[in-house]
Amino acid sequence: MIAEAGLAALWFAAVLALLQLFLVGMGLAGGKGEVLGAVRPVAVLQGVLTAAAFVALISLFLRSDMSVLLVATNSHSAKPWLYKFAGTWGNHEGSMLLWVTVMGVAGAAVALFERALKRDAHMATLGAQAAISLGFYAFLLFSSNPFARISPAPADGQGLNPLLQDPGLAFHPPTLYLGYVGLSVAFSFAVGALLTRQVDAAFARAMRPWVLAAWVMLTLGITAGSYWAYYELGWGGWWFWDPVENASLMPWLAATALLHSVTVLATRDALRAWTVMLAVVAFSMSMVGTFLVRSGILTSVHAFAVDPERGSFILALLALYIGGALALFGWRIGTVREGAPFELVSRETFLVVNNLLLSVILGLVLIGTLYPLMTEAFGHKVSVGAPYFDRIAGPIALILLIVMAAGPLTRWRRDQARAVAGRMLVPAAVALAAVVLVGALAWGRIGLLPYCGLAVALAVGVGSLAPLWKRNLRRTPLFTYGMVIAHLGCAVSLAGMACDSAFTVEKLVAVRPGDSIETAGWTLRFQRILPLAGDNWTALQADVIAERSGRAVVIHPQSRFFASPPTTTTEAALLTRWNGQLYVVLGQEADAGRWQMRIWWKPFVTLIWLGGIMIALGGLLALVGRERRGWLMKWRARRAMA
Repeated sequence: MIAEAGLAALWFAAVLALLQLFLVGMGLAGGKGEVLGAVRPVAVLQGVLTAAAFVALISLFLRSDMSVLLVATNSHSAKPWLYKFAGTWGNHEGSMLLWVTVMGVAGAAVALFERALKRDAHMATLGAQAAISLGFYAFLLFSSNPFARISPAPADGQGLNPLLQDPGLAFHPPTLYLGYVGLSVAFSFAVGALLTRQVDAAFARAMRPWVLAAWVMLTLGITAGSYWAYYELGWGGWWFWDPVENASLMPWLAATALLHSVTVLATRDALRAWTVMLAVVAFSMSMVGTFLVRSGILTSVHAFAVDPERGSFILALLALYIGGALALFGWRIGTVREGAPFELVSRETFLVVNNLLLSVILGLVLIGTLYPLMTEAFGHKVSVGAPYFDRIAGPIALILLIVMAAGPLTRWRRDQARAVAGRMLVPAAVALAAVVLVGALAWGRIGLLPYCGLAVALAVGVGSLAPLWKRNLRRTPLFTYGMVIAHLGCAVSLAGMACDSAFTVEKLVAVRPGDSIETAGWTLRFQRILPLAGDNWTALQADVIAERSGRAVVIHPQSRFFASPPTTTTEAALLTRWNGQLYVVLGQEADAGRWQMRIWWKPFVTLIWLGGIMIALGGLLALVGRERRGWLMKWRARRAMA
């Protein structure tokens, strides 16, 4: 009965989305603002029903109900409960139900808590959210039913992909989907503002918390996904430029540009058309990512669906929503009044340049991701990998970071070029000192890009602290601290990337028990191979003593075998120190008694993920600070009126 109840909840939610869209259309066409009072409870009930459907699916996975096709094909009764729980969304249908659930709950939150928008704009926003939800309800119910039954029910399921049997599955996909759906809300705000001709600072202030929250979730999701792939796949890298990895990066780039643009519009009433366009582009990129992951046109560990019909359905939704939004933009953009002017030398100008550079990187990543797919459609296989992305996007990213460091040092509206140059003197001097120091220590041993990356990272790190100079730190707004921490996080991540690229030492050996390996100041003694048995896997585990500077630690790289489905995986052994990470992978038995082993010493690589966490934390502080400030202003206004 749980499966039937979950399916019924989905159907009722879809009907309510249709009713919500009808009510909004009636209210806007007839000029009946009071219709909003009827739309709100419909949106809230829709969110409750989608949440109930998702809880029902979780219950089916936890109970190992093999009469449900999705459970039988993506779970196993012997799996630990965590992977039964997270396995709910570790598949195509479950992940799409999670998407729809977050969308429904987000729509309910907009209906309940949004008070900054005018009545018509609020109603139009809820209508746009209902229209988006309807398409995904149709996709789930007609193409990807998560509650479909199977008869007879098997005794045990086929099991979850072993690469997904990791705690990362419980964190990475939900945070990404929260980010994707947050961008859908920003898209709905933009459509609502265009429909009601209310593209102004009030619209931006209402949309900004949603953009910030989505951006924070995307940042956390990408950071967690990068580290998960780093330690789980056993290849020693943190980013492969896989098309599906790019599918999460592209919305983040667009959301970063949108975040800066909506902040300018909310505080300075500028960049109106640019903000609306970026809201459309950001959601478009999340739709493109959905298409790539679920169309079956990609073969990737990250991809879920292999059914081209589903891809056609999503492609149709993408054309409908994005094409419709662009048509609406072209139709109504002439009614959007020009925002407040600003001079060439101003913080607004730096933010515009920042957004243009982000857009260029986004375009280059999009081309590099889609080009092999387009050529393959015409019978030619072309590979676009890390060399293209590093050489094309890398230098532009460095320029972007320099612009990012200069922006906070510039005044709003109007500034003097000489004054800005004076404020940039300290960061520039730090960058020059870094260039000289790194050149003296490592010239000829590292590439140009990581060499420049280290210098820019130090300059950006110093420049990011500039907004705190000569300020009363106790009275500095929380959102200013958020900006500083986020920008400093970018510098920390860049330093980690540059160090990993420049100074990583790799060694591939074939050793017998008792052998020792010397690499990068480490001595590794291979002790023995032991068999192990886990909950639903068996393994061969190596005991290795890693010693450096007189301190020894035993590490345990493994090669695991899962019976359902039959898969062999590597479990890397990671030994983290303040200045880097030792990464050891156990390979196959080469010949009698000798085992392959791959060893990396990766200096300061953990700065990559520390920086990602700092960026997300900065966004969270900015969100809390902005909302707290808005609440205090309203409270003071009510108190003054009383």
